[in-house]
Amino acid sequence: MKFTVSGEARQKCLRAGVMEVSAGQFAVSVVALHVRPAGDGLLATGGARVMSPERLGCGWLWRLIMAVLLRVSLGHAAPPSPTDGTDCSARGPASYILVFTGLWSPQTFPKQYPMFRPPAQWSKLIAVTHNSRFQLWREGAAAGGGVQSFAELGLTVEVVKEAKEARKRRAVGAMYRTAGIPNGISHSSTELLMQPRTPLLSLMVKVIPSPDWFVGVDSFSLCEGGQWKQEVTLDLQPFDAGTDSGFTFSSPNYPTVPVENVTRITSQMPHHPANSFFYPRLKELPPIATVKAIRQDRSSARQVPMSNHILPNSISPQRFSETPLDCEVALWSSWGLCLGSCSRGGVRHRSRYILLRPANAGTPCPELEEQAECTHHNCLRRQ
Repeated sequence: MKFTVSGEARQKCLRAGVMEVSAGQFAVSVVALHVRPAGDGLLATGGARVMSPERLGCGWLWRLIMAVLLRVSLGHAAPPSPTDGTDCSARGPASYILVFTGLWSPQTFPKQYPMFRPPAQWSKLIAVTHNSRFQLWREGAAAGGGVQSFAELGLTVEVVKEAKEARKRRAVGAMYRTAGIPNGISHSSTELLMQPRTPLLSLMVKVIPSPDWFVGVDSFSLCEGGQWKQEVTLDLQPFDAGTDSGFTFSSPNYPTVPVENVTRITSQMPHHPANSFFYPRLKELPPIATVKAIRQDRSSARQVPMSNHILPNSISPQRFSETPLDCEVALWSSWGLCLGSCSRGGVRHRSRYILLRPANAGTPCPELEEQAECTHHNCLRRQ
């Protein structure tokens, strides 16, 4: 890079030996700076007016060259690429209270609702703060070993191991766990500390009992631009980890071979009457759980620590909408034989039994027994 100065100033400063400036260490284009006389001073390219060299000497020109060189170098330097794959520019961390609320009730999900051995309940919650270089689970992707172990058995050993390895790569910030919930309707909570380099939140809670079903959040950002969100509430739906086969809450452990991708369970899918979440009259399932993140003011003296414990159950079942469940019956049995005189018009019978009793104003059960008159060919004469 060379700077050229025109006029008498150039001659004077060339004699002083300060005009040849090398900037090979900067990867920028060649720039020429032209300075011409302008009354009592000199006018540089861009309109900047400086004092004449007769009044300040050649030191002014040296400082001017260095200032332009620095400006050009900074202007052409490529901006540093983010190392965490996020665009969070918040100034400092943020503290949140994370509250998980189970909404699994006989009113909302009456079909095959588990009453005992074991009753409806939730596993411990496992949450990870991370950036885009880590993935706990994802709909449409195959479940890893840690997710499989957690979704099938509620074990967190493998998930914790995977998160610790990712933390060494600075892809994970921290991991949090809460105690399990012994029924379908209750709360658990923990405190999160979110960092700008790991602003994403992923979490999982296993549905108990179930083959490999869980609810969760995948890579939700609590940072929007340069600001932390104040409060977020997310409705949760059930997911199938794709590692275990079964339609009902109490299905035995039948491994899925080959392993399938994580899929959302809906009121229509899997499309099978045995599916515990199959409600063909509903367009979509009501939320089976929610998770809320509430930002805390860490400077507040009134802040109450709420980490890793179960909050008092303040949810009343009356607040939930009732899901109608229609009666389901088995197929008719075969017709029985007619006994008696065919000439007197004997009757024969067949029956069926209830597979699923109605609930919440669902369609009532039809007749379970039926009779018909005997015909000559199906009469059985008494001896």
